[in-house]
Amino acid sequence: MLEGGAPVIAIVDTGPLYAAADLDDADHAHCVRALQRSDLRLVIPSLLVAEASYLIGMRLGAKAEARFLRSLPTLDVEVPEPDDWERIAELVETYADFPLGATDASVVAAAEKLGTELVITLDRRHFRAVRPRHCAALRLLP
Repeated sequence: MLEGGAPVIAIVDTGPLYAAADLDDADHAHCVRALQRSDLRLVIPSLLVAEASYLIGMRLGAKAEARFLRSLPTLDVEVPEPDDWERIAELVETYADFPLGATDASVVAAAEKLGTELVITLDRRHFRAVRPRHCAALRLLP
């Protein structure tokens, strides 16, 4: 926590959301622990809601997808503002060789906008390589 007891902002990627929903996922326990930390304020870029919902619904079924959707009011879903779309597009172009893609780019853009270096992700390949504007590198959990 920051001074004064304010939680640290952590941007959440799709992988941990899916792994938390899937009891059989190898990363389930690690992701649940990371997502339940009381010292973190979890922020989910809105583009990830669609991606996670789709994956959960397709792989785990409608009941699991509905449980995920019902959990969203307890989280902070960040909708890109008009200026954010330009930064997302820049990141997509800059990292076209990955490709990074809009969803992952929205994670980086949200981290920059909110001034946090902390990202909860299983995608170390992309997020270790990306160089955000506001810090030398992103710090990844779990």
